[in-house]
Amino acid sequence: MQEMGPGQQALRTPRAAGLAGVVFALLLAAVIVLFRLGIPEAGDTVAPEGLTDSARRRALRAALALVPFAGIFFLWFIGSIRTHVGAGEDKFLATVFLGSGLVFTATMFGAAAAASALLAVSHPAGLPPAPATWDFGRHFAYTLMTEYATRMAAVFVSSLSVLGRRLGVLPRPLTVLGFLTALTLLFVSSNVPWAELVFPAWSLLLSVHILVAGSHDRLRPAAAG
Repeated sequence: MQEMGPGQQALRTPRAAGLAGVVFALLLAAVIVLFRLGIPEAGDTVAPEGLTDSARRRALRAALALVPFAGIFFLWFIGSIRTHVGAGEDKFLATVFLGSGLVFTATMFGAAAAASALLAVSHPAGLPPAPATWDFGRHFAYTLMTEYATRMAAVFVSSLSVLGRRLGVLPRPLTVLGFLTALTLLFVSSNVPWAELVFPAWSLLLSVHILVAGSHDRLRPAAAG
């Protein structure tokens, strides 16, 4: 059986690492949905009393509970991507996608902290937050999520798509889809509600591709033998 070089070995992504991307995508999608259900967007005409609704509070608490785990699995997801790309990665692009991934995680945590603060100020005696606090809190949370986090996600997706295509480790349809996802996150997500869901959808497709590619690599030596 022919021995594999370091670059080929790097492409043999552990199954657990690929699954981390799937878990991240599902968790992030759940966080986005619950976040939007818990806190109406700044353009919606909902009074501060809306946050005292038990269904909204439960949705927001569930989103806040999932955010740390989404961040943890995203870091594992970044590790799985770097393993899939291999030792021949472009250092400039690798730095951009790694840095944007870390900033995305920090910004997502910031949006969660803003939402948690909004929930906390309405907690005493079940009273709603003051109108000024309500408007500031939900605008701040949505700005972090739809303006900054999504744009960092766009940089992450686009840099990884270029890197994967340049090294030939990502198929052309997946890279084209990555560029479309990045454009959506850059120019559409801040104006169109729910558009940020394209990021977990792309992450899920990429993770499935990594899992399939890893399975083929594991089967190849057996077939050669």
